[in-house]
Amino acid sequence: MFDVRADPCHASTYLVRAAVTAPSPYNTQPWIFVADEDRGIEVHADSARRLPLADPSGRELVISCGAALFNIRLAMRHLGFNPVVERFPRPADPAFVARVAWGAYRSPSHDDQRLFDTLRRRHTVRGPFLAEPIPASLADELREHARHAGATLDFVADRTGRRQLAGLVRIAEDAYRSRPEYAAEQRRWTWWPGEPRYDGIPVDAHVTHPEVAIFPAPAQRWPPRTGPVAILSTDRDDPAAWLRAGEALQRVLLEAADQGVMAAFHTQPLAVPALRVRIRQTLSGGAFPQMIFRLGCPPYVRPLPRRPVAEVLRAADSGLT
Repeated sequence: MFDVRADPCHASTYLVRAAVTAPSPYNTQPWIFVADEDRGIEVHADSARRLPLADPSGRELVISCGAALFNIRLAMRHLGFNPVVERFPRPADPAFVARVAWGAYRSPSHDDQRLFDTLRRRHTVRGPFLAEPIPASLADELREHARHAGATLDFVADRTGRRQLAGLVRIAEDAYRSRPEYAAEQRRWTWWPGEPRYDGIPVDAHVTHPEVAIFPAPAQRWPPRTGPVAILSTDRDDPAAWLRAGEALQRVLLEAADQGVMAAFHTQPLAVPALRVRIRQTLSGGAFPQMIFRLGCPPYVRPLPRRPVAEVLRAADSGLT
């Protein structure tokens, strides 16, 4: 059994190494972790890494922290402990999104081991998929995993819905591309290969190209390399729901990655209030849409770098707590 009391620093490092593999917009990695040998580990949102234009409400920032929180919970279970989670433990400090304490010892399950082994295989795709379809049973499995995590996963399967969603993504992308400040925000998180960066996206990953290029035009046929598109939603729309959405999203992404299926994100219309309302009314059954993504088998694997643990992990006396 792993002795967290004997070496709490090593235990916290182990958890954070798992946490930072979570997805985030433009690979901003907007989180800070605080280790406390008596109370476990804390997850804080780093507002300095929020994207003011692409994520004006900070919703995706909290979702990213939720995905990192899921990874911490998974790593604790992998070590043989039951994670005890307190979400938003200090209401006056909304950036303090969770505290995870070491609970009672428990034997890791097969699913704990399976998903933990998938953490570093999961990656975000920025382009078309292979033409081969995803496994036939995967969509139903992912719906069930999302439901158990407190979210809803809807696949947009009918032609009318896909055309509508493609049109909304295109409208949002065109609106953003017409604003010079949006291009400047993208450039801040884009780097040339060879630069010493542990965050952001390399320029040859096509981050400055409109993601809508992977969606067919609304009037075109949906090609196999686009992949099925899904909307992850919650019954409420507040920071607690966003955090829950992040935890559900990461469970879905890991379950998909375990079968060789990865995701490509298309969240542009969710940052435009009027477009998000339209998606809620017509495509997500009245629930609040939190993420939009395509699923498919990637043509190659290109994981992005992650910030060193020393940069994101702090001691309890650092002032954050």
